[in-house]
Amino acid sequence: MYNLSQKLTAEFLGTFALIFFGAGAVCVDFQLRSNSTGGIGLLAIALAPGLGIAIMASALGHISGAHFNPAVTIGFWVTKRLNTLEALSYWGAQLLGATAAAFLLKLVIPAETWRAASLGTPTLTPEFPRWGGLTLEAVTTFFLVLVVFATAVDERGTFRSIGGFGIGLTYTIGILVAFPFTGGALNPARAFGPAFASNHWLNQGVYWIGPLIGGFLAGLLYDSLFLRKSDL
Repeated sequence: MYNLSQKLTAEFLGTFALIFFGAGAVCVDFQLRSNSTGGIGLLAIALAPGLGIAIMASALGHISGAHFNPAVTIGFWVTKRLNTLEALSYWGAQLLGATAAAFLLKLVIPAETWRAASLGTPTLTPEFPRWGGLTLEAVTTFFLVLVVFATAVDERGTFRSIGGFGIGLTYTIGILVAFPFTGGALNPARAFGPAFASNHWLNQGVYWIGPLIGGFLAGLLYDSLFLRKSDL
């Protein structure tokens, strides 16, 4: 049994990795495109954080549950798997991990690159409406948290032992759909860390409200429909 400090450390490390690889991939794409080499492309930008979360969830999931995302944590909170103090502590560890990763990227990546990429901060496409961005972030995060519950929470899930990779693949396909329009955060910490380090706060509310709504509804739905009712 792991104590709270160990769980929070796992959340810090997992979120650090997610933001480091996710935001880092966006910066790499900008760097390569500035050198006229065409960039790494959307698939690579989606795979970098997707594989990162898959590996870290597999490595640390037994310690903290591998949330690495306030939207996942709110799903655990609404289903009473975490109390309010624990949920807020998880959020704090996740935001600290995201911020630390963003500042490390800022330190090592050339200034002209991270400034051009806003340090990988998710950004709405020009003229794309906020309600559209909020909806995309909510829906993609809904399915991400649904898969977390189906693979990592439900003990009867067929693929529980490889749940991390199911979560990572869901994150990847969510980014593939959302990135061209919203930057594909699916995670408030993914937006917060780079925004804090680069002081780029435009439309930040989209990346909090959308994912938190999606995570809240996914946790509530899976718990009430597939877990509690089936246990009666």
